[in-house]
Amino acid sequence: MKETKMVQDQGETNVMGLPESLLKIAKRELREDRCTREQSLEQLRNWVMKNEDLQNVRCDDTFLLRFLRAKKFSVPMAEQTMLKYLNIRRTFPHMSTHLDYLEPRLGDLIDQGYIFAVPQRDKHGRRVVIINAKGLNPKVHTSCDQAKAHFLTYECLMEDQETQITGLSHVGDFSGVSTAHVTNWNPTEFARIFKWGEQSLPMRHKEIHLINVPSTLKWLIDFVKNRVSSKMKNRLIIYGSEKELMKAVDAGCLPLEMGGTMPMREMIELWKQELAAKRDQVLGLDKCILLSDRGIQRRSSFNSEKTGSGPNFVSQIESIEGSFRKLEFD
Repeated sequence: MKETKMVQDQGETNVMGLPESLLKIAKRELREDRCTREQSLEQLRNWVMKNEDLQNVRCDDTFLLRFLRAKKFSVPMAEQTMLKYLNIRRTFPHMSTHLDYLEPRLGDLIDQGYIFAVPQRDKHGRRVVIINAKGLNPKVHTSCDQAKAHFLTYECLMEDQETQITGLSHVGDFSGVSTAHVTNWNPTEFARIFKWGEQSLPMRHKEIHLINVPSTLKWLIDFVKNRVSSKMKNRLIIYGSEKELMKAVDAGCLPLEMGGTMPMREMIELWKQELAAKRDQVLGLDKCILLSDRGIQRRSSFNSEKTGSGPNFVSQIESIEGSFRKLEFD
């Protein structure tokens, strides 16, 4: 079933229901045009329908375009990303499925403002995701709750074609972080989620801004930066003050409490309305099943260790568990 999303714009709209201004961005950054889009959609849809390892996988345009746009319309790469996306949901169902914002534990994280997308788009047309460490109480919420909040946020945002094209920006406020926040995670599970996350979720992370990072935690940020792609590493910036952050992020895309104009509580309530509108679609993703991971192309063990994503990466994470537990935060 073909799905369209009408977006208001002063320019003319095409048959996709997207404004010409947005399609120009897609052409420039993603090599997307009508011919490429239609041919790629047909190829990817046929592959899904013929692949015996896939069951009940959505074939609507919006879902398939997640993967095509994330990989700039390389159909083979989109296929691999879809397999990895379904595999991470299959491997970590306790974190990536049953994403219902009405579930009490998940709903509480949202109400507390741990993670949400602000209603305004920035000057680049991107949605901005706020991650607020104070909104997570590690004595109440588990790493599973935390992961589900992230998966829910991204699944909801990926349903929007405009966001697929423009990508996302992130603002993480680490004020209030304690040792318990870090030790909330099992190191081995964190390593596996981290290893797969960047390559498995079909999203365009354009900017990652971090503020109020305790000096004792910066080594962990550096550890993470050294194990992501150079592209992602260059997009992650730590700021020493809100004044510095304001120079990089549109004030209108920040809560009042972080120097913006709209109170965080209002932003959270608007975000909950978005979650309600997409609730059935997000929960329906649980019907998409990967029966076997045999089609996923693996890196060689040499390359995995070289890039910090193989067994050696897991052992490194485990080796610093003791250090996690000795941290004292400012």
